Amino acid sequence: MDPASVLPQVIDIARGAGDIIRNIYQKGDFVEEVKDDSTPVTSADYAAHNYIMDALTKLTPEIPILSEEQADISLAEREAWQTYWLVDPLDGTQEFVSGSGDFATEIALVQNNQPVLGVVYGPIVQILYAAVKGQGAFKEQNGERKVIKSRHYPQRPEHIRVATSRVQRPALLQAILNCDYHYKLYPMGSASLKSCMVAEGAADCYIRVGPTGEWDTGAPQIILQEAGGSLKDLHLRSLSYNQRESLENPNFISLGDPQLPWRDILKNPS
Repeated sequence: MDPASVLPQVIDIARGAGDIIRNIYQKGDFVEEVKDDSTPVTSADYAAHNYIMDALTKLTPEIPILSEEQADISLAEREAWQTYWLVDPLDGTQEFVSGSGDFATEIALVQNNQPVLGVVYGPIVQILYAAVKGQGAFKEQNGERKVIKSRHYPQRPEHIRVATSRVQRPALLQAILNCDYHYKLYPMGSASLKSCMVAEGAADCYIRVGPTGEWDTGAPQIILQEAGGSLKDLHLRSLSYNQRESLENPNFISLGDPQLPWRDILKNPS
């Protein structure tokens, strides 16, 4: 299947799920639970999950779907998937619960263990990012679509702009980042939106330390790559998809300019 042929429909599906999430968020009428891994989940997560599962099944009934809210599928079953949908219905559930508005819906298409299509939609800010392998990345806002590119530097920048979570401790970043460089921090919520900040050149990197799943990085990775950036673990190795029993990612970094001396900037990868 040509990923570009279904991109318009996937964008519509992401927007539809975002509308469901936004309506629940604005009403404040949701139920919060705690999953077995001690992370929060809400009725908005499940409502968006159900909508996306139904819509993608109708769009491509032959393609399996792996969603954060239905991830208990063994590698023995998954390893036969050469193509599948990888979905995070609501990335940033804690931000949803706290009322910050910094959350998003993510949908990726994975072929041969690598994402080839990605859509990230922030339903409160109503900003959408998308990409297809080999066709570049773009951003849609206020009815306008524009090509996005990550920022590249001809020489060492005066400071490196780091997108961080609101709860990321400065001491943690100090343990990771070489103090020989200067940094500016830009805090916000959703991991996928922070990676998209890097893709559009609004930040130079986003460092994530802590648990994430493959659904958190699939869509942002292809958007970053098509914008000229990269998404790696903190040893600057490529992430894997659907190749391990565990779907948990290592700590990772979204890079805007892969040619910067990241092995020097990241002093203590872990």
